[in-house]
Amino acid sequence: MFNEELSEAGAESQAGSFPIRTVSAMTGVNPVTLRAWERRYGLIRPQRTASGHRLYSRDDVDLIQEVVRQLDAGVNVSQVRVPAASEPAARPQAAPATDPWSEPLRRMHLAIGQFDEAAVERVYEEALSLYPMDVVINRLIVPLMRELGRRWEEGTGMVAEEHFFVVYLRNKLGARLHHRGPGSGMRLLAACLPGERHENGLLLFALAAQERDYRIVLLGADMPLEELPRAASRARSEAIVLSGSTPLVGDVIHLALPALVREARMPVFVGGRISELQRDAVAAAGAIALGDELRPGLKILDTRLRGG
Repeated sequence: MFNEELSEAGAESQAGSFPIRTVSAMTGVNPVTLRAWERRYGLIRPQRTASGHRLYSRDDVDLIQEVVRQLDAGVNVSQVRVPAASEPAARPQAAPATDPWSEPLRRMHLAIGQFDEAAVERVYEEALSLYPMDVVINRLIVPLMRELGRRWEEGTGMVAEEHFFVVYLRNKLGARLHHRGPGSGMRLLAACLPGERHENGLLLFALAAQERDYRIVLLGADMPLEELPRAASRARSEAIVLSGSTPLVGDVIHLALPALVREARMPVFVGGRISELQRDAVAAAGAIALGDELRPGLKILDTRLRGG
């Protein structure tokens, strides 16, 4: 399978056509999922080169983005409706009769409660084989993390459950970074803001950004900002992404963050709840607020770094 992806990635594009790896980077839908949509559901029908490699048109890319919008709205992949060639747009979608994520969430809760990593892995991989990474994050992982936090606050869950799942996500990211290879996308230095010890948001961003062909240099929690310009230079990064959930103290938001923007000489993005709570201060520091929602934040990142 990996060799097939490399072959398709290297296929020569015809005028206005794109190989599968390029489309994956453009849409955030991994090649395995694109093939499943084609083979199992007939949602996309790319052209083939003489050697059998897939080539996608601009219309195919628009169609994939429409499928992603429907999936993110809660439509089951088996119920997605795409426009026929004579239709200008997809038909309006009625609310799904059943939530396609309720059963994966139930299975994931059960597996985490039993500290069963193999069962967690099965649910995660099944979801990722049919849905893009950012949809899986929005519909499965984020609700799961919120529920784990709520259960801990109410005394019906354990801190150990949340830690178990965060370690699982960190291991998944490490494995993807290891097996993906050097890649060709822009390199991002990603870290949590000073005082931020929860890596959840940063890990989820890194997983989704990697699907869009960004290369991630991950520094983790509670990172001193004064070290980042030198680290970014050594890592040959083209932008810095910071994540935080709690308000920043005055010295950090008014002194350290503006100093980082000046010294880094590259775009500095701030995501997570902090970018909503202190949006004006982030902008005044010269950084770019990504907000607390993954998909809009990635769109801002793409627009600023790739021009769209």
